[in-house]
Amino acid sequence: MNAAARPLGYGALAAYGAFGLPLACAALPLYVHLPNLYGGTLGMNLALLGAVLLGVRLLDAVTDPLFGALNDRLQRPGVLIAIGAALLAAGVGAAFNPAHASGSLALWLAVSLVVAYTGFSLATVSYYAWGAQLGDDAHQRTRVVASREAFGLTGVVLAAALPTALAARLDDGLARFSVLLVALTAIAVLVTLMLAPRPPRAVEAPAFGLRALAAPFGNARFVALFAVFVANGIAAALPATLVLFFINDALALPGLAGGFLAVYFIAGAAGLPLWVLAARRYGKPAAWLTSMLIAVAAFLGALALGPGDAVGFFVVCIASGLALGADLVLPPALLADLIQHRRDGARAGAYFGLWNFATKANLALAAGLALPLLEWSGYSPGPDARVAPLYFAYCLLPCALKLVAAALLWKHFSFRRETVHA
Repeated sequence: MNAAARPLGYGALAAYGAFGLPLACAALPLYVHLPNLYGGTLGMNLALLGAVLLGVRLLDAVTDPLFGALNDRLQRPGVLIAIGAALLAAGVGAAFNPAHASGSLALWLAVSLVVAYTGFSLATVSYYAWGAQLGDDAHQRTRVVASREAFGLTGVVLAAALPTALAARLDDGLARFSVLLVALTAIAVLVTLMLAPRPPRAVEAPAFGLRALAAPFGNARFVALFAVFVANGIAAALPATLVLFFINDALALPGLAGGFLAVYFIAGAAGLPLWVLAARRYGKPAAWLTSMLIAVAAFLGALALGPGDAVGFFVVCIASGLALGADLVLPPALLADLIQHRRDGARAGAYFGLWNFATKANLALAAGLALPLLEWSGYSPGPDARVAPLYFAYCLLPCALKLVAAALLWKHFSFRRETVHA
């Protein structure tokens, strides 16, 4: 009996999920702290910063389908995870220990991010494809994803809290945290590779080529899910990119940034069991739709906040954090169901390569479009900032995109309890 056909106990789920912790630890500083560090603390021009982030993230996004096809061809996810983890740790270390010569700052950032994102992509695609082949029914697959994301949210909370706890200055704290990340990554890689259940190997590995990269788009259900995921993902990427600017300039509460982020991700972690139960009782599409509406309500509430409104923003963080839990668990669980229903596990890497491509493209668009738009609208970080454009980009745009995603989900998916498409 192989791992895919055996019920998974808590030990197996924890061993698989462990590697999600360093991945999330690395991801949050790269996507949330890094724009503020380079654009605020280091004084890099926002338009130039946005251009660098857009270019590097789009390049990174293109590699994900290639890594997915490579994973399917080699059928050696453990090796690819180990290589990717080493590159990720090295790139993050360089990004948060920058050369301070102004002329080389953009180049240093670009090279560091290429290394970090290459490692992140290689490790993540292989790791997610591995998880998609574990579990023998829809609920088991939801538990696999929930375990991975629970460790991931733990990593995010650490990444949100430790940089400010390790040093008085955020740039010093991020530099020290990047050193700790190396140790966390090494431990988690060993736990997952040595103790997690192994995915079944394909009898015949798929060929590596353009046809393999595009094969998932031959599945109409994947195309529909992909469209929902993209719209919802851009909606989530905008606040992730802009949250520190909003806290610093719209709320004038920079000292509470770590606390706000910690509450947001703790709420996400606390909501994971609730979304697993809701998915089992009402189906994954219904649970995901509910989370989208909660997020819309939260960001509309943020419109009413102003300088010093700490309690109100903590409420926004709790509500949007609960919605985050659903975004982390339900879409990849839906994708895993879809792969298993099609008996397409041998191409799981191709599916998750495209999935990660969408995730990275969303983040690239959020940074590459929102930051220059703010610059051109007259917003510049600082105590005298013109914050009206920030409210529009942080609050209203995410709501509009969430509603588009909700409409697509309603149109294309069944809302019955756990069907093969749920």
